[in-house]
Amino acid sequence: MVTLTDLRAFPPFEHVPDDQLNWLIDHAEEATYPANHTLNKAGEPINYLRLLLDGTITIVEAGGEPLLEYRAPAILGVLPYSRMTEANLPLITDTPVRTLDLHRDRLRDMTTSCYELTAALVQQMTDRVRNFTQQAQQEEKMASLGRLSAGLAHELNNPVSAIVRNADALKQQMRATPEHFKAIMHLNLTDEQTDTVNEWLFDKLDHKTAPLSLLERSSLEDDLTDWLDDQKVVADGAETADLAVSLAEFRFSEADLDFILDRIGKQNLAGVLLWVNNNLIIEKLVVDIGEASKRMAALVSSIKSYTHMDRGGGKEAVHVGEGIQSTLTLLGHKLRAKNIAVTLNFPPEMPTVQAWPGELNQVWTNLIDNAIDALPEKGGTLTIGSHLERGQFLYTTFTDNGSGIPEAIQRKIFDPFFTTKSVGKGTGLGLDIVQGVIRHHNGSITVHSKPGETTFTVCLPINA
Repeated sequence: MVTLTDLRAFPPFEHVPDDQLNWLIDHAEEATYPANHTLNKAGEPINYLRLLLDGTITIVEAGGEPLLEYRAPAILGVLPYSRMTEANLPLITDTPVRTLDLHRDRLRDMTTSCYELTAALVQQMTDRVRNFTQQAQQEEKMASLGRLSAGLAHELNNPVSAIVRNADALKQQMRATPEHFKAIMHLNLTDEQTDTVNEWLFDKLDHKTAPLSLLERSSLEDDLTDWLDDQKVVADGAETADLAVSLAEFRFSEADLDFILDRIGKQNLAGVLLWVNNNLIIEKLVVDIGEASKRMAALVSSIKSYTHMDRGGGKEAVHVGEGIQSTLTLLGHKLRAKNIAVTLNFPPEMPTVQAWPGELNQVWTNLIDNAIDALPEKGGTLTIGSHLERGQFLYTTFTDNGSGIPEAIQRKIFDPFFTTKSVGKGTGLGLDIVQGVIRHHNGSITVHSKPGETTFTVCLPINA
């Protein structure tokens, strides 16, 4: 039998009079359940205020992972004035448990006759909401961090691999330089001819124009190969082709080769062109290493901007466009994996908003990530834009051409734990947290969806 001693073990009941606890014992029912018993399935009504006297009960996520654990003494289920009607997630016993269950029909009588007991339970509801919200937000942030970490690894992999690959190639090319130097030493060039060769080469290196199309480059390589063969620059046809590829890479033409031939003579042509080729290869490797390094620096800058390192934790003037672009950079691997075309429509002088930048980046991450998941493998488009209204509100829209959200569930998508993703692929917390963050900024979020077009609109006050 449940006794006052059992109920006094609950800290919230410390100041509740004995007669009110006895009322609870008289109107509730004691129950026992074995381990691994499902007290409530997802979607089932919750009809009881449940006091856990002995044992452990766990709320389980859609993927089967534990979300919250309750150890005796603990208060679960419906509480006075609570709007809870059904279980969003399964409630399962970890061990044999003993509970005291009060049906929701008795709550009205309790609120009229047991003031202190009601107050204690209402306080418990407030604490539950606060603690659960903090934990849910933390877990969603960790999930977002995991997605961004994977994205950053993907993004860094290509430039890092390029640097390693080109550094090895550069090392091999530098080892071949002495052989080319010996060939140059045997040439009979005047100082004026040497200066001409240097100016001719470095003019091309310093004024490299836009890259050729594949067809244009192939045609140029064929022309250069024919020219080199006519002049018998090198005996090996493979070397001729390699030399033509290098010269075409830097837009050397037959006219350029005629020019240098006239200046240095045919007897010096092979040695000069092989030396030029060596320099062109080194130049390309160095440029590629530089481009990869710039890409890595841009990624580091994006992650620093996203996390707002070296900044305080308060509100500050936030450029919404910069936060969105940083988020797109970190999710770039997912966009490329599905060949999603992204269009940005930001006004040239978009105002800043007073906001918590880290929280806003959480919003952009969830909205963009959800759009990516909703888009098809091919032909997906994502359009993001902002505009100012009445000089006070910044509206930012995220529009994708996915299958859309059925009208019947549009009103539920911001509910905690509601998700349209398959089991294990979503917690259902993303949009709930998005809405909470935007409300924290005194803003609003709406959704309009039909097949082929879904738009989330975020409204933020400029000076919240």
